[in-house]
Amino acid sequence: MASEPQAKAIQNNLKDLLKFIKKYDEYRRASEPGIEMVNSVHEKAESEEKLSAANQAKLLKAYQQVIQDSEKEEEELRKALEKIYQIRRLRNEMRLAARAAGNKENIRRAAHMKMLASSAQTIPLWVGRDDEEPPELCGCIPANSDYIAEPGDMVAALVKGPEDENWILSEVVGYNAIAGKYDVDDIDEEQKDRHTLSKRRIIPLARYKASQETCPEALFERGTVVMAIYPQTTCFYKGVIKEIPNATSDEYEVLFEDPSYADGYSPPLSVAQRYVIQVPEKKKGKL
Repeated sequence: MASEPQAKAIQNNLKDLLKFIKKYDEYRRASEPGIEMVNSVHEKAESEEKLSAANQAKLLKAYQQVIQDSEKEEEELRKALEKIYQIRRLRNEMRLAARAAGNKENIRRAAHMKMLASSAQTIPLWVGRDDEEPPELCGCIPANSDYIAEPGDMVAALVKGPEDENWILSEVVGYNAIAGKYDVDDIDEEQKDRHTLSKRRIIPLARYKASQETCPEALFERGTVVMAIYPQTTCFYKGVIKEIPNATSDEYEVLFEDPSYADGYSPPLSVAQRYVIQVPEKKKGKL
């Protein structure tokens, strides 16, 4: 059960979120006359096949006003997004606290797969300000060497199985800075095993989606060899990027290595950005 301070904090954040959304909507509606003016002047110039000095001045003034209004809209949207991030962090803290208290989550596998898909689709899209570089864990940009994943974060973890080692989707429970090791839980509801692993056996997953419009450099290129979660599983397998996302809601198309096919690869399968990672580098013959 949520603690009273956490529940109150969520309610306060929700109130702030509503306030920012309303403010954004006010700015959006206020900007509509300016946009209509810009379109009107452009249409007139196209029909007359010229732009008079008077219309040039009118157009410049309209553009300046639209830019100012857009900046105000952007600021309110960024405030709203920050509130959404805070609410998600608080809800995650509550979930982890409930688990630590012994409350088990019994979820059917099909429902669990849907939750994982939704989790990947709803991570925030990175939209930086002018000339702002995308941060670590945006799209294909890996974490810095000193990055420490937080409890509740999703990671790929290299664990030993009965016959070999596999990269599996896991959730961080905690990190021991002295030992340099993570405690992670297998995300598979049927397994729910806990593993203690060195940092080199953990790859943090993306926290932001990338867009071709805002930061194409944060997307894997076609033909890149990657590790990706095979659909309807929680394991990462090697594959090749066939197509990159065109829209922010699109996924990668991945050709997974599969010896059962004549060319050694599966047909293209869709995988969310969050579940596609770089192939880990091997050091001294092993990870």
